[in-house]
Amino acid sequence: MFYTMNVAGLKRDLPLCRVNDDLYIGAFVIFGDVELTVACARELLKIAPEHDILITAESKGIPLVYEMARQHGENRYLIARKAAKLYMKNVFSTEVTSITTENRQMLCIDQDDADFMRGKRVLIVDDVISTGESLKAVEKLVKQAGGNVVGKMAILAEGAAQDRPDILYLEKLPLFNPDGSIKG
Repeated sequence: MFYTMNVAGLKRDLPLCRVNDDLYIGAFVIFGDVELTVACARELLKIAPEHDILITAESKGIPLVYEMARQHGENRYLIARKAAKLYMKNVFSTEVTSITTENRQMLCIDQDDADFMRGKRVLIVDDVISTGESLKAVEKLVKQAGGNVVGKMAILAEGAAQDRPDILYLEKLPLFNPDGSIKG
């Protein structure tokens, strides 16, 4: 089963994936899709608030935030990593549970990232916002680091995220029943 959608002027067929017995989601994956990544970055920048720094959660947002930074002429962007790396010093971390990840996971940044964003306007970017848990975790890290969140945006808003006034997005992504029909 697939759900066909248009986003940033491009048509894509999203495979429907089981979350539980009553819920399926459309799998939107920009990894490897350069055309889609470039187009979505361009369209998001058209509606993005003024900002100094872009940040995303590892991992599907990485190509998007890279391309947004490139198109906007920014030389650096930040990634909230899923685990502390050896090169990271004085790590800030928080837990997150995502609809697409089976277990709780950590998101973290280090002192260098915190110093870089302190006092600056930070734009949080993701590919899809559904429950908003990853977004909330990244926002917590930005605030701990002393950054000022000026916006939260995604390519797609899924389910209840579509009704959140604090999120900017390009398109709505419905939730699905096991038979592939859109949940009402």
